[in-house]
Amino acid sequence: MSGISEGESKNGYMILADNLVKIYKTSELEVMALQGLDLTVREGELLAVVGNSGSGKSTFLNMLGGLDQPSAGRLFVDGKNLFTMTERERVMYKRDTVGFVWQNNARNLLPYMSALENVMTPMRFTPGKNRREHALELLDLVGMNAKKNSRLSQLSGGEQQRIAIAIALANHPRLLLADEPTGSVDRQTADYIIDVFNRLNREWGQTILIVTHDMELAKRVPRVVAIRDGKISTERTAKVIPDASGFEAESTKELEQEEFAILDRHGRVQLPEHLLREAHIEDRKVKMEVKDGKIVITSNEK
Repeated sequence: MSGISEGESKNGYMILADNLVKIYKTSELEVMALQGLDLTVREGELLAVVGNSGSGKSTFLNMLGGLDQPSAGRLFVDGKNLFTMTERERVMYKRDTVGFVWQNNARNLLPYMSALENVMTPMRFTPGKNRREHALELLDLVGMNAKKNSRLSQLSGGEQQRIAIAIALANHPRLLLADEPTGSVDRQTADYIIDVFNRLNREWGQTILIVTHDMELAKRVPRVVAIRDGKISTERTAKVIPDASGFEAESTKELEQEEFAILDRHGRVQLPEHLLREAHIEDRKVKMEVKDGKIVITSNEK
């Protein structure tokens, strides 16, 4: 992607990241967390971002959430330029444009409030329908209406996470961000959480970006991008999107995904580790040639 104009940033895209760079500096060290990351996400997409620890995915998530700023490049969310925001604009952005589901439930819920009060809290500064009615609708969506009067200490980890999703949706965010939403729950609860995200995307048209290590979750979303060394290395997209055959059935449905390597703006490509192993490529030298219109990469070993 070359440069992005303000007008282009609003043309059906929820996220436009263009040559995004993030450098962290200390007195002794300089770390480049993002190294020219390019990504576009259309309105109404559901995607997962995967990558090893230190790959840059959490840095990117924090930027989308307005919690960190790029060192260079351009980043637009819902037509808003996160690179040039004032502090007041950033506060409004975090309140009105994005909803955040944290992995650590202590950041999602206030322990001295009930589940219902927690969901109602973000609505205090926004006009609209009856707060209690809307909060009950959201608790029903995540299957937690029966626990509406329970406090944090009375809820399991999975129940807390489901309420956290309701809280994140309280102000009708344009973009829902989830940081390892299934990282601390059992498989059954994780499946239910995946169902919730699929239902939100399918029925509400909610744009959702999930950062995860959970490959079972990644198999059940239409698009998966992998970050490696601070840039997008591969992308998997579903060949067939599942139909709306039933909310509960979604938890067991894996999508058939096709994997693509991503060329950066200089024509470079990062080869996935599993392909290198399958091809028995152990050193850094490979042979590249064009055969029948295809680029063929082979091991240098004789």
